[in-house]
Amino acid sequence: MTEQSVLVTGACGEIGQALVQGLKARNGYRIVTADLAPLPDAIRGLPSEHVQGDLVNRIKQFYDYDFDIIYHLAASLSSKAEVATEEAHRINVEGTMQLLMLAAYKSEKYKKPVRFLFPSSIAAYGMADGNEKKQAGRVKEEDFNSPHTMYGCNKLYCEKLGTYYSRFFGQRHLDSNPPAMLDFRSIRFPGLISAFTLPSGGTSDYGPEMLHAAAQGKPYACFVREDTKISFMAMPDAIKSLLMLSDVPRPALTRQTYNVAAFAIRAGEFRDRAVEAFPGATITFEPNPNRQGIVDSWPEDVDDSRARADWNWQPDYDADTFFEDYFLPGIRKRYGR
Repeated sequence: MTEQSVLVTGACGEIGQALVQGLKARNGYRIVTADLAPLPDAIRGLPSEHVQGDLVNRIKQFYDYDFDIIYHLAASLSSKAEVATEEAHRINVEGTMQLLMLAAYKSEKYKKPVRFLFPSSIAAYGMADGNEKKQAGRVKEEDFNSPHTMYGCNKLYCEKLGTYYSRFFGQRHLDSNPPAMLDFRSIRFPGLISAFTLPSGGTSDYGPEMLHAAAQGKPYACFVREDTKISFMAMPDAIKSLLMLSDVPRPALTRQTYNVAAFAIRAGEFRDRAVEAFPGATITFEPNPNRQGIVDSWPEDVDDSRARADWNWQPDYDADTFFEDYFLPGIRKRYGR
């Protein structure tokens, strides 16, 4: 079997580290990683090559490579993007567009579609307020696409850019003999939680932050209300979904952006789990108006029936197995508890 050449951007982040490990475990890939930071110990030695530096400034370098698959994970996350909006746009949109142009060029040159996997987010949704959120329940991909954040706007626009470059670029689909176009595939992730890497300051990180603090015996003031509810997913399921979607033959897919879901719980349930696991944990709720407003604009849960129908998506972890079999054993080991 011919080895496939894979680029993973944002490889030093939570998703990136887990994805590199997942790809390496599969074999059959020559992995090139890219990130602002040097490789952490957890994945050092796994890629064939690591390109360190600002991605937007490094894109030209990647024209010397022939990638079969690109996993574009590099991004400025929601909370940071609200503070530095122009920089977020540069990283999230310009970086994505430059990589899409590269993939489009390579696809046409070699008459073989480059697969481009893009992690989108529930931040692409925008609910008017908490009441609309409760009434909406589980939402489909095309519902409430009016994000309230720079990060959400960036993600939604990049979904549209991916569709454009893979279907309509230069209006070449109208040619009598259209060229090969890149193969763009996107997943809208809920809040992702890893047992092995620390939360990185995302707006959905209140859950894991709460449990990490409890395990260390530190007090934690949660920045959202106790009744705040959104969808979450264990990191292994996120990697599973990316690899599954990457493997599916293009004709089996009915769309280019899919929801995936695992379990939806309230912040108060995270608190209850933390106190049960680490008796004496001190957890309070001190909502930050800005961060609360962001989470209130996201749906309580998403409808992932299309992913289940098109490529047999199903998570391995529900709420109970996530805590008992995955997350709590991981942080107990980390902190000796």
